[in-house]
Amino acid sequence: MLAAMAAAKRTPTRAPKMGGTDGGRSKIGRGPVPKPDPAANAGASRHVRGWTFLTNHAHVLLCLAQGESLTARELSLRIGITERSVQAILADLIADDYLAKTKVGRRNSYAVNPSGRLRHPLESAHTVGELINALS
Repeated sequence: MLAAMAAAKRTPTRAPKMGGTDGGRSKIGRGPVPKPDPAANAGASRHVRGWTFLTNHAHVLLCLAQGESLTARELSLRIGITERSVQAILADLIADDYLAKTKVGRRNSYAVNPSGRLRHPLESAHTVGELINALS
């Protein structure tokens, strides 16, 4: 009996083929794909994730500029990105002197450097402080 059980474990099981020679990949019998009905979602939230004008780096700076002491987890929940992404962004901003990090007990505290210049050549005449003031 043990030999039969061992043999059964070694024997691969395959899903049966669905007729035809294409291994069941045919679209016949699946029917048309229904199109979404805009009226069905009339009461649903209109928030659709797409592109935004500001980067996640800018979102982190704006959140921290409000003066609250926020953890990476709190930032990730506010911005809508992963905690790991927030940690990478914080590391970028600290490395390029847009943020200063200090330890307060077991938490990190971040201070925004308002005199840091925006990085893109089109915006390099402006500072982070000007961006924060314009959007706050």
